Amino acid sequence: MSGRTRLTLCAFAATLTAAGALLPLVGAKGWLPQAALLLAVQSGAGALARRVPLARSLTVAVQALVTLLLLTVVFVRDHALFGVLPGPQAVQRLGELLTAGADDVGTYAIPAPMTDGIRLLLVGGVLLIGLAVDALAVTFRSAAPAGLPLLALYSVAAGLAEGGASWLWFLLAACGYLLLLLAEGRDRLSRWGRVFGGTARSADGLAGLTGPGGGATAPVRTGRRIGAVALGIALVVPATLPALDGGLLGGTGNGNGKGSGGGTISAVNPLVSLQNNLNQPENREVMTYRTNARNPQDLYLRILALDEFNGTEWRSSTRRLKDVPERLPEPTGLSPDVAVTEIRTNISASRSYQQTYLPLPYPATEVEVGGRWRYEPEGRTLVGDAGQTTGGARYETGSLIIEPTAAQLAAAGPPPKALAREYTRLPGSLPDVVDATARQVTEGAASDYERAVKLQDWFSSSGGFTYDTTVSSGTGSTAIARFLRDKQGFCVHFSFSMAAMARTLGIPARVAVGFTPGTFQADGASSVGLRDAHAWPELYFEGVGWTRFEPTPTRGSAPAYTRPDTPSGDTDDPAQPSASDSAAPTAAPSASESCPAQLRRQGECGASAAPGAAGPADPGTPAGMVALVILAAVLVLVVPLLPLLWRIRARSRRLGSSGGRTAADATARILAAWREIIDSAWDHGIVPDESLTPRKAAARIVRLGRLDPAAAAAVHRVAGSVEQALYAPRPRPVTGLAEDATAVRAGLRAAAGRAARLRATLAPRSAVRVVWAVADRRAALRDRWTNRPGRGRWTGRPRRPTRQHG
Repeated sequence: MSGRTRLTLCAFAATLTAAGALLPLVGAKGWLPQAALLLAVQSGAGALARRVPLARSLTVAVQALVTLLLLTVVFVRDHALFGVLPGPQAVQRLGELLTAGADDVGTYAIPAPMTDGIRLLLVGGVLLIGLAVDALAVTFRSAAPAGLPLLALYSVAAGLAEGGASWLWFLLAACGYLLLLLAEGRDRLSRWGRVFGGTARSADGLAGLTGPGGGATAPVRTGRRIGAVALGIALVVPATLPALDGGLLGGTGNGNGKGSGGGTISAVNPLVSLQNNLNQPENREVMTYRTNARNPQDLYLRILALDEFNGTEWRSSTRRLKDVPERLPEPTGLSPDVAVTEIRTNISASRSYQQTYLPLPYPATEVEVGGRWRYEPEGRTLVGDAGQTTGGARYETGSLIIEPTAAQLAAAGPPPKALAREYTRLPGSLPDVVDATARQVTEGAASDYERAVKLQDWFSSSGGFTYDTTVSSGTGSTAIARFLRDKQGFCVHFSFSMAAMARTLGIPARVAVGFTPGTFQADGASSVGLRDAHAWPELYFEGVGWTRFEPTPTRGSAPAYTRPDTPSGDTDDPAQPSASDSAAPTAAPSASESCPAQLRRQGECGASAAPGAAGPADPGTPAGMVALVILAAVLVLVVPLLPLLWRIRARSRRLGSSGGRTAADATARILAAWREIIDSAWDHGIVPDESLTPRKAAARIVRLGRLDPAAAAAVHRVAGSVEQALYAPRPRPVTGLAEDATAVRAGLRAAAGRAARLRATLAPRSAVRVVWAVADRRAALRDRWTNRPGRGRWTGRPRRPTRQHG
């Protein structure tokens, strides 16, 4: 087995053993065999590219392209060109999955369910780490730095897992890394043999692994140091990361990370947080309330409204926040002709329920609550300020029970133009099947109200839909089309789909997130648990305002105005709730004290963007923009590292050659080592002087580089070898050139300051040789083209002198 093949297998094994630390983070384990298979294909592609052989940069590019093709085939085959090629739609879909996966990570408790987004993050992350390890250890033949991406992979897993990763995973990851280091050492030995160190064979029979004093040579010492630092950091970093609850990346809940971490509805991605709550093994109580409403089973507790659909998700748009008024404004669009009853409700939230938004009956008219809260008028929601949550809150609300008749809804006039324009906006990525299905279902309806009722009835009863909380996540345009096809999902799928279909019909719509009324208790209170988390659509009708509909079967209750036996709207005078059920409210916070943290960061006080919002509505992210963003990210990450990678490659090429057996080969090896010393000095600020002889150039490097005696002797030895090779009739055999060059570089680094060392590593000055080489090649091609027959007389312009010494 060749050395590169052995290194490839060890890099594959090291990546896979480190990836095993991610297993405790998710419930399903099937992603790891899939990642192993794709990683093997990626490693095989690199091995084939190196056998061609291709340039090192091209080898990495080929592996990156193969990785993209693999992810396209596995995750977005339906959107790919010919099922394989990553076209614009496939790239856009990958971006959607990554966004959804990032939201899932921030929402789910550990162990998280295996959503499509999380699976892409896991498999794609392992492939990216594997690509970095393979490129460093095999393509660039530098296994020690390959421990850094392995360390990153293990540290993420250890930091997120409850109590840190198991010692078994650390042991496996460390063994994989050490195996990679040993494979590289064996490969170096096989390429150098006795010439490597120029020393006697050691007691164990290995030549060249010890220096003159019996100690390890510089490359071996460097590898040992990097390995020790990487393993040490892998032990220390997980211990310093804080414990994270409620989600893979933390949350506001009080869960223990084993199934009870729900209880928070995330504004960023309500689908995954709702699904997490609905699938909790225990229906943990999050709040209780008492109300004087005539029918408490119709009292939904609303958290926030999602009014913006960008093709990837529904989310709450950016809104300005205000101080909480003593009495909230009248609901938008409500006419005095509609029957209204005002009720009072006392709510007590559990201390473990820590939610940024305050659950309220809709529409609330006044709220008496202690703490720091702000009011968002458009959605009529209260948002916690400066870390304020609902944990342990006791508050009293007044709210309206709006009871329109079917005739009033059917006679509703057109909505205001600005409202209709905002709440009927749809992304261009929405499939045509959504609009076609909406028109087919509502065919024959005479008004928007009748269309809305037909949509609700189709989802809840006549359409053949099944309520299922185990359906895989997805809130974008593709997920809606899949839901209409498969007809399986839970409240988020029903509400998001009905709202999107209503918008295609010109009916203003949004999605509300909160809780169903809960369970009525014998003592007159109602208990709301995690499994009461719910989402429902709200449609706007002029004269009534935002109106609740219930398309989800077996959940909640259909409003009376959507049923044939619509009540007349008569009301009773409800009794007031007891004062003992309510805590005394505090004064509304002032603007100076309640400026949200988000607006303080933006430099604006008195306004805020609702959490989870990223900006104004847009028609969806174009595929071209997604591709440009990915390309820009790659350039930002790769371009700054190009000088570093070139120097690593140049150093390895100059010092890694055995020099052959002929005198010409030996001379080339000496000059290459001298070139490496000149460039190392240049990287540390000593500009080459081509007018100096090798002996004077060595003295100048010793003086300006402030080298210690050992490094100074190494410089003079190599300079003497250069003079022997260039001027002696029969140059003497030379050994230890690589060790001398490495010792000089170490001496330069030791004498330089921290900033100079960092500059020499990340932005080496000698990398300008690449630019010179390209310019010389262009000039040669131009001269050759100019000197071709029939292209005019050759100018005879001489080439630029070489910019190096030796």
